Amino acid sequence: MRKPNYFNKEGYPDPTHYYAELHMMQEEQKRKDELYSFRPIVYICSPYAGDIKENVRNARRYSRFAVKKGYLPIAPHLLFPQFLNDADAHEREVGIYMGLVMLTKCVELWVFGEKISEGMKREIQKAKWRNIKIRYFTSDLQEEIK
Repeated sequence: MRKPNYFNKEGYPDPTHYYAELHMMQEEQKRKDELYSFRPIVYICSPYAGDIKENVRNARRYSRFAVKKGYLPIAPHLLFPQFLNDADAHEREVGIYMGLVMLTKCVELWVFGEKISEGMKREIQKAKWRNIKIRYFTSDLQEEIK
């Protein structure tokens, strides 16, 4: 990081400008450090089927919440329906299987909402089997202790 100039154009000391610029540069470095710091991967577990439009909106909100908390979220139900047909039983099963594979790469499973769907039950079961930490959140993003 370059240092700001303590002197103005005329050669006189200008501590106010110097410290203001120094502070701005430190804040910028802090933002860069936060951006590129290590982020543990968490699996976002929330309903997809049913009111798909609302459930996708919620999954995006849950993923954003994880990012703000310093995590890297994985939400397969936002990705796989882009190219797999959830209405086709075989393709749905392929998507669930691939999501379960992704779950094994995560440090935690974050379960959102009050309703646990059949697909979510499978994800929770897999996390328990693999000893992956499970955290429960309400749809209002409040963590529940279970």
